Amino acid sequence: MRSRPLAAFRSLRRSALILPLLLMAVSAAWAADHDPPPAKNATSYPAVDVHAKEQVAIAAVPYDTVEQCKIFQVDYLKYDFLPIRIIVTNEGNRPISLNDARIYFVDANGNRIQAAEPEDVERRLAPPSGHNIPVGPVHLHLKKKDSDNKVEADFDHYEYAAIAVEPHTTRAGFLFYDMEGLGDNPLHGASLVLRELRNADGNELFFFQIPFDKYLAAKKK
Repeated sequence: MRSRPLAAFRSLRRSALILPLLLMAVSAAWAADHDPPPAKNATSYPAVDVHAKEQVAIAAVPYDTVEQCKIFQVDYLKYDFLPIRIIVTNEGNRPISLNDARIYFVDANGNRIQAAEPEDVERRLAPPSGHNIPVGPVHLHLKKKDSDNKVEADFDHYEYAAIAVEPHTTRAGFLFYDMEGLGDNPLHGASLVLRELRNADGNELFFFQIPFDKYLAAKKK
């Protein structure tokens, strides 16, 4: 995710998101038939970091197969974007805040990757601005379209958006990470790192680090 706080980032982007009413209705119908399974307690997943003292557990589930990604309107894997479902369970008696949260994919070499925004995906889906296509002796000049409504709809519906996680509650959603150039198995040796989560008193929780090798090991069983 971008370095600016989660709430500010999402508020800015949401305010700029304008979709035709018909598209919104179609997208809602799509989502109703393509939602992921209900989120279980975060401790139920292989790739999880549990803070027993703070009574918070966070799991990460990569959607790294074509079958898993059928819930989306866009084939993100084809364009080297990896959807990761984040599950946050708060077993404490007071809420926790993700208002200032930073959530990074950290590869095996320690490189920190911020979550993608819709525009990042759209740039890869669309041809470069000003691309010339020859047609006989004439060159047609095509402008890059400003946005891809399917990408916007996916992010609007699936992106992690819970600014607070109430007591004894589990919240889940997706972030999308750019895996271009990370090889055939970017999850090997990588982890998801979450920083600047806070309790109800405003005190920062110890950072969470979720190793994806746990997920890969569970897939082999």
